Amino acid sequence: MVVEAVDPEQVRAALRGPIGAGVAADRLTQALGEPLPRCRPRVTASAVGHLARAGLLVRLGGDAAFPDVHPDQVAALARRRDLPALLDRHVPLDPDQATRRLGVRRTDWDQVARLGFVAPVDTVAIDYKSHAGVTVVPLHSALDIALLPNPALRAGTGRRPGVRAGTRAPLNLRPRLLPADSRNPDRRV
Repeated sequence: MVVEAVDPEQVRAALRGPIGAGVAADRLTQALGEPLPRCRPRVTASAVGHLARAGLLVRLGGDAAFPDVHPDQVAALARRRDLPALLDRHVPLDPDQATRRLGVRRTDWDQVARLGFVAPVDTVAIDYKSHAGVTVVPLHSALDIALLPNPALRAGTGRRPGVRAGTRAPLNLRPRLLPADSRNPDRRV
């Protein structure tokens, strides 16, 4: 067996190490193109963690939420034509991103979430040390947001639907249950 002399620098150059979640996020954002499509949030390091949890990237170490990943896998993911759809499928949105995606006010979104049209898929605890302490922010699936039943909530309508006096708002799609009535216990408004 003949072993040739190998330059250690060439071996190190050929064996690329893992890249951090922030670098991977920047590469995926560049793959989405400049400028970013309308309502498309920038890919963040936490989004790389969600992609690793979904099995699209392999964790090579680091934090579970912000893992180190293999650069070749990131490059392969960046070349995929369905990258925006993959991000929508696997990366949840916070309430501010959801309102921008739908083109509605934050109060309208809070009403939709309170009524249960969209259930949170994950939560993030944010620690505001100088204010009230820890705040828990719900994260919602972008696919659930895209499948909301009310077309008035869709982005691009350019206007909010008008509601005449005495009619219910279009956000309130589910029938409201009144307190049980002795004559009709299943009464709905």
